[in-house]
Amino acid sequence: MSSTRKKIAVFLSGLDEEYQNQITQGIHQFAAAHGIDVLHFIAFGGILNNGSYDTGEYNIFRLPNLKALDGVILLTNTIARPETVQEIVSQVRASGIPAVSVDADYGDFYSIGVDNRSAMAQIVRHFTDTHGLRRINYISGPDDNPDSIERLAGYKQVLTEHNIPIEEDRIYHGSFQRRDGRTAVDVFLRSELPMPEAIVCANDTMAVSVISALNAHALRVPEDIMVSGFDNTYNARNYAPEITSVARPLIQCGTLACELLYNAWNGVQQERVHKLEMQPRFSESCGCDAHYCDTIRDFKKHNYQIQEDFSIDISLLSRMACSLVECANYDEYIEALKEFVLETNCEEFYLCLCENWLGHKLPANQAEPDADTADECLVEGYTQRMLVPLSYYDGKFRCHEDFLVDEMLPALYRQVDHLRCFYFVPLHFREHCLGYYAICNTAFPMRSSLFHSWSLNLSNSMENIRRIIYLDNAVQELDKLYSTDPLSGIANRNGFRRQTEPIFDRCIAEQKPVMVMFIDMDGLKMINDTYGHKSGDIAIRSLAAILQECCTNGEICCRFGGDEFIIFAAGYTKRDADRLTDNLQKKMMEFNLLTSMPFALHASSGYHIAVPTPDKSLFAMVTLADTIMYTEKRKKRHSKYLKRDLSGRPEDESKNKTNEQE
Repeated sequence: MSSTRKKIAVFLSGLDEEYQNQITQGIHQFAAAHGIDVLHFIAFGGILNNGSYDTGEYNIFRLPNLKALDGVILLTNTIARPETVQEIVSQVRASGIPAVSVDADYGDFYSIGVDNRSAMAQIVRHFTDTHGLRRINYISGPDDNPDSIERLAGYKQVLTEHNIPIEEDRIYHGSFQRRDGRTAVDVFLRSELPMPEAIVCANDTMAVSVISALNAHALRVPEDIMVSGFDNTYNARNYAPEITSVARPLIQCGTLACELLYNAWNGVQQERVHKLEMQPRFSESCGCDAHYCDTIRDFKKHNYQIQEDFSIDISLLSRMACSLVECANYDEYIEALKEFVLETNCEEFYLCLCENWLGHKLPANQAEPDADTADECLVEGYTQRMLVPLSYYDGKFRCHEDFLVDEMLPALYRQVDHLRCFYFVPLHFREHCLGYYAICNTAFPMRSSLFHSWSLNLSNSMENIRRIIYLDNAVQELDKLYSTDPLSGIANRNGFRRQTEPIFDRCIAEQKPVMVMFIDMDGLKMINDTYGHKSGDIAIRSLAAILQECCTNGEICCRFGGDEFIIFAAGYTKRDADRLTDNLQKKMMEFNLLTSMPFALHASSGYHIAVPTPDKSLFAMVTLADTIMYTEKRKKRHSKYLKRDLSGRPEDESKNKTNEQE
């Protein structure tokens, strides 16, 4: 059952590169043969040359709850940020689960590697000994990458052996990216040093780019300058000229990594460090004979499939980008996304959003996050609770309940009768974390060179819909400020007009009576003067609350200004208006009896009922109701608006005298 099946985590960046892809294939082969679920945590860092973007990508490595898993495989040499690597290593150590590190030895994990220095030395020695070259330039990878460090050391070792000066201007420090090859060629050709006879590259990706850049400068390979790479990738083997490189057993490396974990679970004694053999392949780019590993027939068939997949995926990305960006609201977006989830041919899909992914509280028609986590988008980690607006499994789309982020997925441990292979991918805009998605049992992440672009589409469209929701909320807030009285919380004149005008017009057309009641608070000035304006504000809010409490049959109330209020109702009779007046007075009496306020709440009211006509505006009726109210108000004495104690003095005055005597 799924609950007892072993689960391993794989940390890597750049699944679309052949190195990562082939190692992962080896992991899958062993896992499938031995009933192991694989959870990949994937970033695409160092691709866009954008530090903020990389921060958002590498955040995915903070997600795994390793204590809930059984083992971990690390490809940390694919992660370009040293502090991220250190954080991952510390996290794995703290978990206490078995771990295997590929091409980086941390001393306490199982380690699989190759002798990079020796392999690179064989390549450089081939140029010096076989071809008799002396001016050999070098393009390195990142200065803090273990593979890069060892390969550069192999280059320098051979130069030292042959008494060739190590000239720093002949070394370009890159990042293993394609752009490094073009940039390095430009730097070398501008140098005052004599033209290089060979350019040795720390990987094949840069070597292919170097040959292309040299050709652009009308320089031939190998006739003018020889070139070599490292890794013996498919593109290098089938390039023209075929590139001299070093073959690495990458699939075997992935298989062995998984086997080491399997043996550790079963108590098998085994070596901690494993070194795999590497084989130099001298070919056309250094003037040697081609190997042609793939037949022309296989090459054509493979390339056709690549082009066919690329065309299909480009169409998918274009339709996805257009469809998702056109969504006007959140519900439309979630519905539109379903189509593109299905096109990945996955068995499961989970869209997991941080509780505060909007950067503020969600709209009222959505699940509302906790106020403490609803202020700003995250940069590091994820919210404790995650939202799942969309999930897909067993052939159906669903909306999951929220889950705790330590669970990683709401259905990760549900019982299924087949193996599961998950890919966890970050969702973010620049460094701001939106969440992540997980996709399961699909060839799409491994097959498509555009998987990263698909994920980028999803992140960017999520940010777009976030901004739409944010702007909609801002418009609603502005509209609320326009139509709502900020002190009392009920409608102001603008809101009153907006709500009542269509009803008033309908009553004109249908010849139905309209009631307008004008209410004026008694003694507000006396309350302000005696107890301060804060007490006056409390009185206004209290009267507004009473009006709302009494208006339960479709009446509309508003604060007209100052201490004046209006109630509007359609289809009212005199009996209805009298009942409302009595109810208002009753509620004010209850307030005066039950509250500890030093003032008494009283108000005068007057109403006017008539069937409206086109030549008589609503506010003409308000004026008539106002006149009737003032007739009532003049009958009252203002002295009663202060509560009195048993001595007959106003309560506050009595207290002041007592304080003075003390």
